[in-house]
Order: sequence, then C-alpha cells, then structure tokens
Amino acid sequence: MIINAETPDQPEVRAMLEQLDAYCAALYPPESNHLMDIASLLQGDVLFLVARDVDGRAVGCAALVNRGRYGEVKRMFVDTARRGLGTGARLLEHLEMFARMSGIRELKLETGIHQPEAIRLYERAGFVRCEPFGDYQPDPLSLFMEKAL
Repeated sequence: MIINAETPDQPEVRAMLEQLDAYCAALYPPESNHLMDIASLLQGDVLFLVARDVDGRAVGCAALVNRGRYGEVKRMFVDTARRGLGTGARLLEHLEMFARMSGIRELKLETGIHQPEAIRLYERAGFVRCEPFGDYQPDPLSLFMEKAL
C-alpha cells in the first residue's frame, strides 16, 4: 500500500467520499453530520491523503485540517474490503507524521457514537475522549477525541 497527498476531486476518491456520506447519513441526522465538502478539502490548510493498493486503486483516505493550535482529522474512510487490514492505522500514522512536520502538537477529531470500529481505531492510536472543540457543540451522537503529539 502507498499513501500520498492527493486531491479529493478525483472520481474514485469522490466515490469513496460519497460512500462515507451515505454511511453517515444512514447512522445520524443531518445536524449530527459534520462532513467537509470537496471544495473545503481543497483549501490550503488541508492535507488530503489517499491510500492506494498495489494495483493503484484508492482504498482509503483521510484529511488533516490545520486549525492553528491543533490539527483536526476529517474524512477518514477505508473501503469495506480493506477494513481490519491496517489501512486506517497507516493513514493515521501518516497524518501524525505530517502534523509533527508542520509543528502541530495536538490532533483532535469528532466521530459518531455508532461507529465502534472507528472509535477502537482512534483509541488504539492513542486518542482519548475530550470536550467539544472549535465550532462543535455538545451532541449526544458525537464523540470528541484528542491526542497530544
């Protein structure tokens, strides 16, 4: 597997993001979905990573948004056929590496309470639960996490 910085506006990456949108829409009401659109992911304060298999197919993605005092993990997705194989952990490792190289000393994220696999991934990576941050408001369907780098 290769992980590189790429743009999110490629057709196969758009397809992954649409799968993520549909998955989240099936689990949560619109007011509890905090998804960044492609135009936002193309902004200069966003690093967007794509994981590709040995055949070059996009199998996962994740974004790091530089919020100044911290970096926010967004749009984390792994193709269903690749889950449980370490793709998500590798994407997180790469985000952490880029965050450190950028001088970011803390990562934060918001995820939904109905995504136990994602929560386990973040906990195994060293994230701990925290209070809402940034513009997020308390939401019984959201879980907020942070990790000091």
